[in-house]
Amino acid sequence: MSLLVVGLSHRSAPVSVLERVSLPTGTQVKLLQDALAAEPATEAAVLVTCNRIELYADVDKFHAGVAELSTMLAQHSGVGLEELTPYLYVHYEDRAVHHLFSVACGLDSMVVGEGQILGQIKDALALGQELHTAGRLLNDLFQQALRVGKRAHSETGIDRAGQSLVTFGLEQFAAGRAVEAWAKDKRALVIGAGSMSSLAAATLARAGVEEIVVANRTAARADRLVQILNQPGGTGVTARAVAMGAVADEVTRADVVVSCTGSTGVVLTADAVEAALDGRRAPLALLDLAMPRDVDAAVHRLGGVRLVDIESLAEASADAPMAADVDQVRTIVSDEVAAFGAAQRAARITPTVVALRAMAADVVNSEVARLEGRLPDLDDRQRAEVTRTVRRVVDKLLHAPTVRVKQLASEPGGAGYADALRELFDLDPQTVAAVSRADLNDTDGVGRGRV
Repeated sequence: MSLLVVGLSHRSAPVSVLERVSLPTGTQVKLLQDALAAEPATEAAVLVTCNRIELYADVDKFHAGVAELSTMLAQHSGVGLEELTPYLYVHYEDRAVHHLFSVACGLDSMVVGEGQILGQIKDALALGQELHTAGRLLNDLFQQALRVGKRAHSETGIDRAGQSLVTFGLEQFAAGRAVEAWAKDKRALVIGAGSMSSLAAATLARAGVEEIVVANRTAARADRLVQILNQPGGTGVTARAVAMGAVADEVTRADVVVSCTGSTGVVLTADAVEAALDGRRAPLALLDLAMPRDVDAAVHRLGGVRLVDIESLAEASADAPMAADVDQVRTIVSDEVAAFGAAQRAARITPTVVALRAMAADVVNSEVARLEGRLPDLDDRQRAEVTRTVRRVVDKLLHAPTVRVKQLASEPGGAGYADALRELFDLDPQTVAAVSRADLNDTDGVGRGRV
């Protein structure tokens, strides 16, 4: 089996396409279930962020796998395959591993080094585990990706190469000034109460805004976010919650609006924004972090307003300077890809080694039983000593070749050593396959979300 990823992101597709193929959670579940039900995938996981959709799978046929995964993405996104295909990218085996590790480190993000992607990778793994679509390969892959991402952030200054999407967006409004200086005494409206909106609210609070108003369709979530912002000993910001129906009125009083909801339609229309500009002296800053977009793109044409959205963030961050830290992270990724590949190749020969040792144990047990028949006068102590001696001889004979074959199998092109071992010792392929199936069914550590 081989690792394959098919997807599209801000690097391969325009925002107008990305926002049409966004997948809600229910659709992700159906996508994974259908991917596993169809050949040739035996494992599947889907990674969805505001600017990427990627389907990972363990497949036995490359071309059939690409065709099947591409078709699945098209069917569940509602975008025709012919329209979607030009924007899809494909990564296979080590290149697929390299891609995910790079994504986990923030190297493939619009804002280099942003750390929110780790939470989204963790969510992708959790969904695959919950649905039992992620087997040993994808569990190992995503758990290792999380470790690689954390290593990159802890061992390098990748965070200095770029800020979170929220901070980077606010910097566009600050226009070279410190965000704190720009935000001082401003009133902010945050539409949505999910993870991104909560991050935006916390960032605004730390930046020193005077007031934060939270609007969300679910009042309880808005109230919970407001309680966190108003905690004693916090930033000192004043926060309050309002219903979504009050958004238009709150826009008229806000200096900055950040919107990130899961809505499939426009939340803030150009007409509503234009009405809010009536009589306003200070410019209105709009930060749209949603995919699909929350703010009507026609707002760009209005005077007295600055709209920063996913598309403009992609253009701005493309010019962000690359630090030496990025090169250091790339080195980490390359090293980790090599280590992961070696570990996976070594693991593939493990069932053969286990089958060989099981066969040797059967031979020892058979010969000891025959010896007991020929020498019935042996007492228990003598019988035990003979058994230990025979087992020690067999273990010593097998130790060097089994250790060496694992080392050789971990190297590129080492897959043939398992076949050679099976041929040399005349191992039953069905026995090896049974060991492999038992290993795959052993979920000890697989479903625990180790990170």
